[in-house]
Amino acid sequence: MSSIDLSTNYMGLKLANPLVPSSSPLSRGIDSARRLEDAGASALVMYSLFEEELRNEEKMTARFLIHQTIGHGEAESFLPFDSHFQQGLDQYLEHLAALKNTLNIPVIASLNGISLNGWVENGRLLEEAGADALELNVYYLDTDLYETNMDVENRYLELLRVLRRRVDIPIAMKLSPYFSALPYFIKELENEGVDAVALFNRFYQPDIDIDNLQIIPQLHLSTSADALLAMRWIAILYGRVRLSMAATGGVHTAADVIKLLLAGADVTHLCATLLLHGPEQLTRIKAGLMAWMEQHEYASVKAMKGRLSQQFCADPESFERTNYIAVLDSYSSPPGMRR
Repeated sequence: MSSIDLSTNYMGLKLANPLVPSSSPLSRGIDSARRLEDAGASALVMYSLFEEELRNEEKMTARFLIHQTIGHGEAESFLPFDSHFQQGLDQYLEHLAALKNTLNIPVIASLNGISLNGWVENGRLLEEAGADALELNVYYLDTDLYETNMDVENRYLELLRVLRRRVDIPIAMKLSPYFSALPYFIKELENEGVDAVALFNRFYQPDIDIDNLQIIPQLHLSTSADALLAMRWIAILYGRVRLSMAATGGVHTAADVIKLLLAGADVTHLCATLLLHGPEQLTRIKAGLMAWMEQHEYASVKAMKGRLSQQFCADPESFERTNYIAVLDSYSSPPGMRR
């Protein structure tokens, strides 16, 4: 096969291949971002701008730079003005502009928050700073006994409605798998104008220190097994929705990318594998993808995308409950162990 076309379309962005580094510390440096592009990244999702951090920063600024007094009126005139203090939002906007000036690939800004006003105001500023698209990471875990599933979903829908009226660039929404009727909800998001969904967000789970009797934060990097959840739902949704779909969480190898494309993903988001092996891991994954496509005589990503989705699967129920029974029946004990 003389040439292989790896290009794909993600929420209206024409990308050279389906390998997109997701939000991570690697986007905080210009040099590391350039290494990602040189290694084969077709777009870059920036590290997240956290609403809570901006709110806390504003409170600290007000306390120490605006409202402080030192007990001497004349000396207080030498206190810095708050307009000279560069806050996190300013730094994020400047870094976004620097990435746009340095890279030739699309740069997707990432917003992580919960309030309506913060999303809309910051989203507009990110568009003006040059973001090619926005990824909304609504990191919301419902713990209210009196909040219904419709209340939770309406948070997302109302945010999208308001932001869609304020920005013209594409919007992707990063979702968790914890929705009672995921296909219906994604269709509702599509009706409200979302351009893509990223499946799935991972809620990091706290641990318990049994010696000090404390709750402690824990960070466990993903494994390839984590990608199977996104693979299943993307395969179910492929051909039934018009929006773009990104697979995120657990994409470590070329085999992971191939599976997700066959399920119907438009792009695959990579994070943990790049943190573990460096940006050059992209080059290895890209080479593995091309070798597999050549071996199986696929001339393009478009030709292979969705080929093993539910609508093309010989046994569509393999993505549903019957697979549960088959997996349990297929288990066999290790040698030497009695059942």
